[in-house]
Amino acid sequence: MSNLLNISSSPHVRDKSSTKSIMWDVFLALMPATAVGIFNFGLKAAILIVACVATAVLTEYIWQKAMKLPVTVSDGSAALTGLLLALNLSSTFPVWMAILGSVFAIIIVKQLFGGLGQNFMNPALGARCFLMISFAGKMTSFTYDGVTGATPLAIIKNGDKATAVADLLASGDGKTQVATSVLKMFLGTIGGTIGETSALALLIGAAYLLIKKVITWRIPVCYIGIFAIFALIFGGRGFDLTYLAAEICGGGLMLGAFFMATDYVTSPITPKGQIVFGVLLGVLTGIFRIFGASAEGVSYAIIICNLLVPLIEKVTIPVPFGKEGIKDGK
Repeated sequence: MSNLLNISSSPHVRDKSSTKSIMWDVFLALMPATAVGIFNFGLKAAILIVACVATAVLTEYIWQKAMKLPVTVSDGSAALTGLLLALNLSSTFPVWMAILGSVFAIIIVKQLFGGLGQNFMNPALGARCFLMISFAGKMTSFTYDGVTGATPLAIIKNGDKATAVADLLASGDGKTQVATSVLKMFLGTIGGTIGETSALALLIGAAYLLIKKVITWRIPVCYIGIFAIFALIFGGRGFDLTYLAAEICGGGLMLGAFFMATDYVTSPITPKGQIVFGVLLGVLTGIFRIFGASAEGVSYAIIICNLLVPLIEKVTIPVPFGKEGIKDGK
């Protein structure tokens, strides 16, 4: 018998995680926000969620069968795409448009580029931007308790600086109004898309992902932190923490930072790259929200940064152990 040691080729790192377990962990982490959305917006929200998830799964199955590819719908990636898309839509959004968005996400953004792991942008966000361009009126119409009106961020952006947040369905005087309105945004009892209204529900899901080590702190913390600094400097409200809380809790920042910007396929794999990625996201979101025409900007910020990921990884790749960098052309 040979006395030589038999070793396998690298890598030697072992982990119990799999694509399937990761996708279903993220899906599970979104359940608190999904439940709050259904509770707030009722049966219409539930139907929209089911339609988006079912369409995404069925579309992927049909495509893979037609193209004679391995069927991978059980890995949960299609179901997660459908759920994320639904949570980014208003409960009053027409179901047929949502179905069209799910088909676009799976075929155009995901499968045409080779399937999971090859897509260059987040499929759900790609579909959301497609729907925003195609059906802008429907995408910006929000209803809560039967009343159609602007989102909290739109009121903050367009309203008077001193009273904008206070106008958000609150009553009472001055500071009490503002505090009550921010609390509504934190709990989710206010208008918006199905999954973005409750910061608390999203934070519960984010905590689950962090505890399970599905995501790291780098992207979401850098994203939200840089955006907060940007908003305080350029927001025009001075050091107003109530305004800052409203900007963070309102809109899709929490949903985007923890559940879409951290997508394994479309975010950097290097630790330094993740920090750079988060910083760029924070700056772009701040620019879109404060200086842009729209009160939002999370979706476009993430997609633009998705396109920059190859460059970010190129400049942040670690130097191999024992290898010195080339200096002065030598």
